[in-house]
Amino acid sequence: MELARRLRAREISARELVELHLEQLERTNPHTNAVVRARQREARREADAADRRLAQGGDDLPPLLGVPCTIKESFSFTGMPQSAGLLARKDAIATEDATVVARLRAAGAIPLGVTNISELCMWMESVNRVYGRSSNPYDASRIVGGSSGGEGAAIASGVSPFGLGSDVGGSIRGPAYFNGIFGHKPSPMVVPNSGQYPEAEGAIRRYLCTGPMARRAEDLMPLLRIMAGPDERYPECAPASQLGDPDTVSFEGRALISIESSGAIPVSPELLRAQRRAAEHLVSRGMQLRVVELPALRRQFEIWSAMMGLASEVPFGTLLGDGAPISPWREVLKWAVGASAHTWMALGTAITDPLVRRFPKQAERMAALGLQLKQEVQALLGDEGLLLYPPYATTAPKHRVPARWATRLHMPWSYHAIFNVLELPATQVPLGLAQDGLPLGVQVVSAPMNDHLTIAAALELERAFGGWRPPALAGLG
Repeated sequence: MELARRLRAREISARELVELHLEQLERTNPHTNAVVRARQREARREADAADRRLAQGGDDLPPLLGVPCTIKESFSFTGMPQSAGLLARKDAIATEDATVVARLRAAGAIPLGVTNISELCMWMESVNRVYGRSSNPYDASRIVGGSSGGEGAAIASGVSPFGLGSDVGGSIRGPAYFNGIFGHKPSPMVVPNSGQYPEAEGAIRRYLCTGPMARRAEDLMPLLRIMAGPDERYPECAPASQLGDPDTVSFEGRALISIESSGAIPVSPELLRAQRRAAEHLVSRGMQLRVVELPALRRQFEIWSAMMGLASEVPFGTLLGDGAPISPWREVLKWAVGASAHTWMALGTAITDPLVRRFPKQAERMAALGLQLKQEVQALLGDEGLLLYPPYATTAPKHRVPARWATRLHMPWSYHAIFNVLELPATQVPLGLAQDGLPLGVQVVSAPMNDHLTIAAALELERAFGGWRPPALAGLG
């Protein structure tokens, strides 16, 4: 929003702004592999067109006119690849814009390129056989998160001021946390998911949420308003006019619920201290704090897995085969000798995905526990409360470590995933850097359609703790 104001004031031209960001892309992308296909020529041409329109002036200029951005590769974006990290789709080129991409472009944004993801958007590391692995701008030996990990790394390293992500199990909030930026998973049925690959079906249409990622909290609600509203594929989406205004929010007297652990996966002391500092600050603004434990959260991974599995209409192994089922175990043998077209965790998901259908009673018990948990959380929140919850168990782990943890069913990313199936809006907020130089943060959650409350808390916590901190690899310090 600040860049848009400066452009309208003619303090900088769109061409200059795009060139600065393209230079930053050239400087940082060899370290991060965040942007997997750039569009330099098209971006420059669009910047020149934006400058001509800015020179004409007027009161009807689009709100993002001339502002650069990046787009997650799994969104359809005319002329750009949309492989979703699947080798069988490496030559897939989009022929139209997804609804949210079209809305951002109509608002004047200039996409600089598309960013890396996990294979079929279903793992917490952004790595695939098409584009390789992305690395964290704070420490290249660490993960960027997934599946919107390329977006997180690009934004954190100054390549783009904001980007477009999607989130079905923490895929906006995880990368936002690991890369020290803001990310917002909206309430279900606010932003349409049209034009993504894989396409969401059934109840997953509600669990999957499309939303903004940015370095500044002030950008979240304006971007959300641009993205929001129904389209032909999602006519049930709420119009942007139903979103509240963060600027009108008073924290005085509101309930603040802090849950410091799932009870099953311990949280690092440093991350826990950061959450407590955030809670103390919100209390100083008048909120009424309660620290609680919810036993059902011990099963948060099983709840998410069961509810996702029961909602899935197409087996993951079929998606990996781009419509033709693969043999996961045969692919595991090929993977062992470096001959598989798939990543290890994608194959693991294909192997475990059928378990929900094989053991339906256990899955239904976990889904019932999820509904009970949803009622408990909403009762704690009431109509206007906020909840703080850890984003993960540690700071960003090293590459490949989460896959080793997964073999022991140690799934700290379930701290994010649970709110997808609980269908609650959640904003990931940076809270400075840990002693190891990696970002700390907290999730802020509220009741459905209270997106303005979680974003208001993000604005307040940014004022108190400084928000995004420039990473060393970006050369911005």
